Amino acid sequence: MSQNPSIIPLPVSCRLTGGAPFPIAGDTVIVAADPALKGTANQLAKILGVKVADRAPAGGNAIALRVDPALGAKLGGEGYMLTASAGGVEIRGGGPAGVFYGAQSLRQLLPPDVERFGWRAGGAGVQVPAIEIEDRPRFTWRGSLLDVSRHFSPVAEVKKYIDTLALHKMNVFQWHLVDDQGWRIEIKKYPKLTSVAAWRENTTQVGAEQSFDDVPHGGFYTQDEVRDVVAYAAERFVTVVPEIEVPGHSSAALTAYPEFGNTDAPGYAPKIQNRWAIFPETYAPKPATLQFLDDVFTEVLALFPSKFIHVGGDEAMKDQWEASPTTQAFMKANQLKDGHEVQSWFIRRTENFLAARGRRLIGWDEIQEGGLAPGAAMMAWRDVKWAIEAARMGHDVVMAPTSHTYFDYTEGTAEEEGGAIGTQTTLEKVYSFDPISPELQPQYHGRVLGAQGQLWRERMPSLALVEHRAYPRLSALAEVVWTPPEKKDFADFRRRLSWLLARFDRLGVNYRRPRA
Repeated sequence: MSQNPSIIPLPVSCRLTGGAPFPIAGDTVIVAADPALKGTANQLAKILGVKVADRAPAGGNAIALRVDPALGAKLGGEGYMLTASAGGVEIRGGGPAGVFYGAQSLRQLLPPDVERFGWRAGGAGVQVPAIEIEDRPRFTWRGSLLDVSRHFSPVAEVKKYIDTLALHKMNVFQWHLVDDQGWRIEIKKYPKLTSVAAWRENTTQVGAEQSFDDVPHGGFYTQDEVRDVVAYAAERFVTVVPEIEVPGHSSAALTAYPEFGNTDAPGYAPKIQNRWAIFPETYAPKPATLQFLDDVFTEVLALFPSKFIHVGGDEAMKDQWEASPTTQAFMKANQLKDGHEVQSWFIRRTENFLAARGRRLIGWDEIQEGGLAPGAAMMAWRDVKWAIEAARMGHDVVMAPTSHTYFDYTEGTAEEEGGAIGTQTTLEKVYSFDPISPELQPQYHGRVLGAQGQLWRERMPSLALVEHRAYPRLSALAEVVWTPPEKKDFADFRRRLSWLLARFDRLGVNYRRPRA
């Protein structure tokens, strides 16, 4: 074929066969006899405006979805094959996730207006080109973080964000629920986490950070809402990984329950923060605090079935531990020489708590300071050296470096984008990223689970601003973590991107238009 079909991320293998296309019209049906595929079938049927059936009609005219275990042995559970001809469309997946990803490729083979008008987008119908696709992801962790602590998003906005991730075959949604500026998840045993810690009186203003607005800000998700989001994401084969910060970034929690902090440190006075910085509050290593954390994680585990639980672990200031006689006595009794080792003690204890319940801890690369807990995975954000060291030590890593995956950093100038932090991160720079460093020896490549794009929301109060920063850079990252590196081509990506941006227009995604 002369050029790749406009699918992002680019499939491993894609061949236009030159035959007659398959027409989709009002009498087309989606066939999915397997109960595990009903969710995918119903979602696709809703987009196309057609019906779901257990078997094809006598004349064919069907889009058939099925799981093929033999294909799974070849391509894995997330792999799929899509074939289309005049006689019909078949999507076979190595598992239900593979079928879902095949359905996302089918969407992108159709005109963008399908997202708004279904099969009627073409007047009398739309056509699927005669094609053969064989596809599988490069990495198992293809993620994005959404910060709802600095600025809260209601459930409908969270679901919309997940929808756009799923279109890109992204499969991890890290939900940053807890930070100094707000606690966003209901914990029934500790109601003040939401009655107190979820609300701040005002917020520093974008571009004028020494002044504050007069608008109280807050919100939280009830446990029923959390269950709803988790189930919604699961229907789209997105795993929700909650982030509950330990031991730092705890100002909001300690405002609600100050007794769990270093109460005997001079000047101890936690408050819910209304500005963007690193703050001294940390949990104190004492029995009441540890019981509080155990109780919190017990309720969190009941809500989130994810294998991984993110515990933050980053930017924990050591000042209050060093100033607290109680914590100093604890350090002496446990032979901990400094604050780094106190932080490591917290992480190891939390890792043991999670492991005993069949879960795995993941945290930012600071959890490696003072010694990395044996079963922990690490998310590298500051420097690739932390990932290389952790992988060589036998730990799984997820790449999330500021250099390529922090999408609060501007693509244009700060003036163009309403103020921002960090350095300029262009679309081409994101696309050039390889999660596997050339410095990492091949025997450790399997330790790199994938990569993740971060949307920190200090300066993004609305979902529209989040989308404007995220896309299309997150589209580029989706191709980084899915497509074999030897098949990547930025010029071809830009060509295909024009079709995806037209689809965003129909879906109401507020992307930033790349420069020509």
